[in-house]
Amino acid sequence: MSRSGLIAQSVLVVLIASSPAFVAFAQSPPPVAVESRPLPPPADAPPAPAPTAAPAPAPAPAPSAGPASTAPEAPAAAAPAPAAPAPVQQAQPVAPPSKFLAPPPADPSIPDEVVLVSKPAIILKGQSSWDDGYERLMGAFRKLDAEAKKAGLVVSGRPVTLFVDTDDQGFRYEALLPVETLPAQRPAGMPADIRLGGTPEGKAIRFVHQAAYDDIDSTYEAITAYLDLKGIEVKDTLIEEYVEFGKDAADGAIEINIYVQPRK
Repeated sequence: MSRSGLIAQSVLVVLIASSPAFVAFAQSPPPVAVESRPLPPPADAPPAPAPTAAPAPAPAPAPSAGPASTAPEAPAAAAPAPAAPAPVQQAQPVAPPSKFLAPPPADPSIPDEVVLVSKPAIILKGQSSWDDGYERLMGAFRKLDAEAKKAGLVVSGRPVTLFVDTDDQGFRYEALLPVETLPAQRPAGMPADIRLGGTPEGKAIRFVHQAAYDDIDSTYEAITAYLDLKGIEVKDTLIEEYVEFGKDAADGAIEINIYVQPRK
């Protein structure tokens, strides 16, 4: 408020205070306090309804008879996983027995060391000159094959010759024909010059002859040179295993495994 407004408001207050009405009002006695009572209701008014008591609060529900703790139950232990079934043992294929005294060579042109596996055999002894040697040996094998069939024996390998003794005129030999099994008793009617036995076994050095039988002396000369060079002493007996026969001693398709066995 401005200074002029404040002065105007003071003059107005003085004028009001000096008026006769204001003086009479100021000299009148103070009003008497009157007790305040409620007015009675009209005659035709319906009676006021009696105050209703406030409804009592509902009692808290009684605890149920269930478990006191509402914590979730611990999960049941998982059932152990069924044991994996044991793997079925697969039957291992059985390698058929070799028809040779030792596994075939990787390179027939190179001598190799082998271990001979003995096989059941029927054996025929004989002797021959060098000139008739091949035909005499073939005849011995034919006889052994015929006698094996008569006795019900199954041939299971290549024919073998064991040279027992040699000289300039000829040699003594044992012709052997491998069979699957030998009978418990000597077959009836088997010739007396045939016996039951087995092929040679043990460590040996193998040489392969792939040429006519008439040329086998050149292979034996190479064998002798090899043994001399290596300083290897061998047993006196020589072993020939006939991989392929020829129609005669001059057939170049003949193939023979020659085995010599070291003394040590």
